[in-house]
Amino acid sequence: MSFVAPVDAIAFALTEIAGFEADGLAEILDEAGRFAAERLAPLNQQGDREGAHLIDGSVTMPKGWADAYRDWTAAGWNGMDLPERWGGMGLPTRLATAGMELWTSACMAFALGPVLNQGAADALDLHGSETLKRLYLPKIVSGEWAATMNLTEPQAGSDLGALRTRAVPLGDGRYKITGQKIFITFGDHDLTDNIIHLVLARLPDAPPGPKGISLFLAPKILLKVDGSLGARNDIRCTRLERKLGIHASPTCAMSFGDEGGAIGWLIGQEHRGLNCMFTMMNKARLYTGLQGVAIAERATQHAMAYAKLRRQGRAPSRALGADPSQSSAIIDHPDVRRNLMTMKALTAAARAVAYSAAEAIDRADAAEDPAERAHAEELAALLTPITKAYCSDLGVEVASIGVQVHGGMGFVEETGAAQYLRDARIAPIYEGTNGIQAIDLVLRKVLRPGSRIMADAIAAFRRTCVDAADAGLDVLGSETENAVDALALATDFLSTNANDTETLLAVASPYLRLAGVACAAAYLTKGAARAARRQKSGENAPVLTDAVALAQFYAANIAVAAPSLAEIVLNSAAGLKLEALTSDFH
Repeated sequence: MSFVAPVDAIAFALTEIAGFEADGLAEILDEAGRFAAERLAPLNQQGDREGAHLIDGSVTMPKGWADAYRDWTAAGWNGMDLPERWGGMGLPTRLATAGMELWTSACMAFALGPVLNQGAADALDLHGSETLKRLYLPKIVSGEWAATMNLTEPQAGSDLGALRTRAVPLGDGRYKITGQKIFITFGDHDLTDNIIHLVLARLPDAPPGPKGISLFLAPKILLKVDGSLGARNDIRCTRLERKLGIHASPTCAMSFGDEGGAIGWLIGQEHRGLNCMFTMMNKARLYTGLQGVAIAERATQHAMAYAKLRRQGRAPSRALGADPSQSSAIIDHPDVRRNLMTMKALTAAARAVAYSAAEAIDRADAAEDPAERAHAEELAALLTPITKAYCSDLGVEVASIGVQVHGGMGFVEETGAAQYLRDARIAPIYEGTNGIQAIDLVLRKVLRPGSRIMADAIAAFRRTCVDAADAGLDVLGSETENAVDALALATDFLSTNANDTETLLAVASPYLRLAGVACAAAYLTKGAARAARRQKSGENAPVLTDAVALAQFYAANIAVAAPSLAEIVLNSAAGLKLEALTSDFH
């Protein structure tokens, strides 16, 4: 099934939910959508079947990918929100988020590379020396050179404090790096002439744990004095992982220093590498949540098209006098319609949350008042783990429902529905598992000493409920308020138990789920209220009708679970005793 860029739905989310105002928005989205649909979408199934291959120590991408990447970078898409100083467009994060949704819907495996390019550019621009910026940023920003993020090691998954990769100073500003890294996305490929690795490693005098980690830049190809490509650095891809999904995205095991040591340069201060790397990871986490939005959109389109074509049984709504031998399209069956409406509502919910997070980032970047900037930064920090976890979870859920709509044909690869589920499943795992996101949300965001950011968000959500009632959506406002009340109740419970770490960790995941449900309900309600007002003024665009209908469906069918989630937060910790898992009863 061909991909149709959801330009109207994205534009609505940008303008009515995420508050974006700019001339030329439609033209940018149309052009980005055209490239996604015409150039990237045809690569999706082909790339899944062909995959990436490691041959004689080098990774080869599927047929046609290098040409698509070259044309994508030539159009300037890689630098949408990157600094103009280094050749980027300098556009708001919200526009880059919209573009990234389109690339990812079209072909998730392709879009993973640009995510790393942009995150590395942010980290280097904020923390790198002027020399490193001048040498590397223009070509990373343009996409002429690619970039990676090298964190994970065989013995250290999410526990970065257990990293063993070493960096020894050579006395001339360079460092010799030795160690092994795994799960490195786009660690090697043939799309670009050079790959710039950002690598976490320990100096000889580093203290133990995460406070002893430094960040280094180590290019695949070293540069000559004039900045041109020189000799190959001591960096190799030793293995490609065989994965459930994203087959065309090369997930590499990387070896640094097999022949004496890879040459690298320090980014930022010694022993402060995690601070630098989190600049890269925060954008990656936003875009990982966005992967849930994108896959949900693609799976929904696929299921809708199939449901209109597939005929089976006779639906209750079948017209009187219809030929009894003719079966109905399955979209005519109420339960299938419920599945499809759930897919659409969850997709809209995930999009609303992700674009609202991007809006907070833009507001922080644009704010001149220090207090306003600090508040926007805190809101962006609050929404980042919610976006990463809740939206990536919804991507898996929607893709799974999509398989169900296809029935038996969804369980075989022929229709393509299974690929969305396989591809989506990684998003809740990488860039910090969703359990880690929940812990981050509870301990570092909601309960950060002196912070009132969740209380402020809840107050804003309550104002949205009042606004919905004023727009004539009384029931929607009331149902959304119930979800917000549940979030407030659970947040008070966290505050009351702020010194009981065991309880906080036990309920962190259901709390994050509740926060996602309530945030999504509020943001969808915000959009619905504005859509209703535009309808009252005489506008009748289908996207306005959809916005109201999807917000109402989400509130009545999904957000209605919020009070139950709050009950889980309040009462479930006691049931997670270790004895229950170690008893002889099976």
